[in-house]
Amino acid sequence: MKTEAKVVHLNKVASEQSHTSPVGRLPVALTQVRDKAAQQLKQALQALFDNADDTLFEMADRALSNPEQNTFFEAMRDLRLKRKSIERGFLQNVFEAFVALNQYEVGKPAALDGLSFDSLSLVQNDELEESVALDAMVAKVMSRDGLAVSHLTTRMNVLVSKKLDDRGNPLGPSALCGFFLEACSSLGVEIRVKLIILKLFEKYVLADLEQLYAEANQTLIAAGVLPELKSVPLRRNPGRSAPGRVEAAASMSAHAGGIGDEEVQEVFGALQELLAEVRGTVAPRRPAPAGAQPISSNDLMRLLSHMQQRAPAQASDDFDLREQLERLLGRASAKSGKARVVGEVDEDVINLVSMLFEFILDDRVLPDSLKALIARLQIPMLKVAVLDKTFFSRGSHPARRLLNEIASAALGWGEHDDSQRDSLYLKIEQVVQRLLNDFVDDPLIFSELLADFLAFTGNERRRSELLEQRTRDAEEGSARAELARRQVELALNERLLGKKLPEVVVRLLEEAWSKVLMLACLKHGVDSSEWRAALATMDDLIWSVAPHEDPEARLRLLELVPGLLKALREGLASAAFDPFSTGEFFSQLEVLHVQAFHRFKRMTHESEQAAEPALEANETAVANGAAEPALLALGAVEAADEPAMVEVVEEIVLGAPEQAAVPEPEASLAVDDATLAQVDSLRVGSWVEFQEDEEHRLRCKLAAVIKPTGKYIFVNRTGMKVLEKTRMGLAVEFRRNAIRLLDDALLFDRALESVIGNLRKLKGA
Repeated sequence: MKTEAKVVHLNKVASEQSHTSPVGRLPVALTQVRDKAAQQLKQALQALFDNADDTLFEMADRALSNPEQNTFFEAMRDLRLKRKSIERGFLQNVFEAFVALNQYEVGKPAALDGLSFDSLSLVQNDELEESVALDAMVAKVMSRDGLAVSHLTTRMNVLVSKKLDDRGNPLGPSALCGFFLEACSSLGVEIRVKLIILKLFEKYVLADLEQLYAEANQTLIAAGVLPELKSVPLRRNPGRSAPGRVEAAASMSAHAGGIGDEEVQEVFGALQELLAEVRGTVAPRRPAPAGAQPISSNDLMRLLSHMQQRAPAQASDDFDLREQLERLLGRASAKSGKARVVGEVDEDVINLVSMLFEFILDDRVLPDSLKALIARLQIPMLKVAVLDKTFFSRGSHPARRLLNEIASAALGWGEHDDSQRDSLYLKIEQVVQRLLNDFVDDPLIFSELLADFLAFTGNERRRSELLEQRTRDAEEGSARAELARRQVELALNERLLGKKLPEVVVRLLEEAWSKVLMLACLKHGVDSSEWRAALATMDDLIWSVAPHEDPEARLRLLELVPGLLKALREGLASAAFDPFSTGEFFSQLEVLHVQAFHRFKRMTHESEQAAEPALEANETAVANGAAEPALLALGAVEAADEPAMVEVVEEIVLGAPEQAAVPEPEASLAVDDATLAQVDSLRVGSWVEFQEDEEHRLRCKLAAVIKPTGKYIFVNRTGMKVLEKTRMGLAVEFRRNAIRLLDDALLFDRALESVIGNLRKLKGA
């Protein structure tokens, strides 16, 4: 019996490593890996550009028209001019990615280019072609060097503070393709030229990554980082005779993943060891008839294909794959007259896959309707596991990735969605049906379906990200408007509350000048000269209509009014205030100012004489068009009726253009309440499920936290806003258990981890 001597306990190793460096500083071993890789990548890029001219020239030579030929010639010229900057940008991206490994990253929304509706379709088509090409390039590298990449990622995780996966590995194919695309963003070339450049990148850079990964792993092994993880060299034997279909598929898959037979058996053997201790407990076995012979994997595949063609349209808890297979095997044995059973290795595979799918059917993260679809993949997944044992050990296995990608895409799918018309549901159904109909014993169908599904979800994701960004922008704009509105309310209340003023002035300030203040606050901020000027105009207006007994006030009023009226007109015009209402306001203001000057007539004769030079200056200004014509007749106008006065006794509250109903008062929780800590732990991008009532649940993603207003904005999987909550409101939801965080970890990995954990518990019991 095997022991656990070969099991590598990563947590123990990580804790014992002395290589881990402080945040922000790379360990020496990782610096060596980076520098060696950068040198190889630099040489590979130089080879790319050295050959790019010849390739583009050949394409130009084969062009069918002059415009097409010019396109390639322009691309050659552009590439020559920007070659150095692309090389420099690519390597800079690699270095920055390594630096970020020991830095904590603050989540921020994805930056999206502004797109018009007219160009959106074209841009999406170009991006779709680009995405499909990138996915194919990455898949090819992972199928060839997947194990080496996985080992490198595992070793890096021991040395750095940030949790890495293969996609986040700075030397992984996905990251390198992203770095190259970003470096080439300045190229003004068409999509067909960009695809040619990407093919050159694949040929001259990605094709040589096997050596890069081998050297990087060797460098870390030499530094003592997880030397137990050993990659077995590829073993190719072209002179080999053609094996059986099943054996050939298994051999091909193992070699494609860079995993040798020895390592496959080691990983699968560890799983078998766990199963051996509980065999008959987890999966009860019927006693085998005397003299029963195990069937071959080829015969098992034929039985599974028979079951696959007759699988029920809807998976249910009553469907037991092991029981169905035993019945089918019993009928086959009775028909042939020879007692046959499933071999021990194949039986272990069946038990493992059955337990994995039991986890899937019990998983609360997957919606029930999509869970039923995914459950129908049990037989195809069992068949591929029989063909290829790396299904259990290789995270990049196409079948395993397909299952994970389907589950990830289904995370935001709600039960209320119309499955008959929903594109995601129909796409998953198409994938499932294709596997049930077409998968016999060629595992390459999983790679084909994976590439197609990634292209579909990539297109869906780009659309949702665009709408999500627009939702964020709208909410941030609304928050800025809300803050500006509060500033304007504060300014108005400081100046008006408790004062008795002409009604027309109060209305002018509240209805009209508040818009000028809003505009100044939004465009320039409260520290700007524009904001201060708008406040000063408001102060001058209030002073100009207030009663004054000081004779010197007449001098100031004479000097103030022309500029004041000019500032009011310009401000209201900039805020696009209704011209008719503006005219009404100014007519009444002129009356107020005339009355103010009549009050000054009752002052002493000495005061009038002191004011005479200023009056003459004002009349000169009026003659030159600098003041309102109404002031020409100040001495001739009889005192009008006293203006209607109003005392401002309540705080002024400006209504928003689309102000929602006042929310109900929320419960107040203690500052140290545990549910508030749960809210604070939410991160942008987290998926949650709200229990709206006994029957309805809402799945949504936290798209933004608008700090000025304290709003948490949630969107559905299409990027459309479906809910907004305050911090306290979310805490109350947590307190009454009406909100649940959805685990977005990979489905297969969660299932496998659960199965292994359960087997270990049973073994220790």
